[in-house]
Amino acid sequence: MNIREKISKNLKDAMIKKETNLVNTLRLMLAAIKERDIISKGKGHDVEVNDKVIISLLQSMIKQRKGSIELYVQGNRDDLVKKEENEIKIISNFLPSQLSKQEIDEIINNTIKSNEVNSMKDMGMVIKIIKEQYDGMMDFGYVSKVIKDKLSNL
Repeated sequence: MNIREKISKNLKDAMIKKETNLVNTLRLMLAAIKERDIISKGKGHDVEVNDKVIISLLQSMIKQRKGSIELYVQGNRDDLVKKEENEIKIISNFLPSQLSKQEIDEIINNTIKSNEVNSMKDMGMVIKIIKEQYDGMMDFGYVSKVIKDKLSNL
């Protein structure tokens, strides 16, 4: 079962159980996916977007919500902070499990060693290699920071 099907199934279950917050968040997710489908079809693709695109979309939805949380905290809007945090939890359930910082560090070290990287010029290549294998499984903001630190110390 792909991610789109899981979201739809969960939406039906949430509607039956009358879980309003869950229903609203799942509808937002499906709307964003449908919007991405329309954009894809406008570019000449006949098929719906795949799980890889959906994962990227869900990650950007989480990133947007984290940005909103920062603003709501500054504005002392605890009610909206809780709403956004709840949406992040729901969206995160449809993403692959995230690797720990220790696992990420190990992957970065192995990638740098196995590709004989020895300068900052190769940072993009290292990120590309890691992204191909572990996309959706780690925060690439953190990954790029760690890679930058490691390469600047070579």
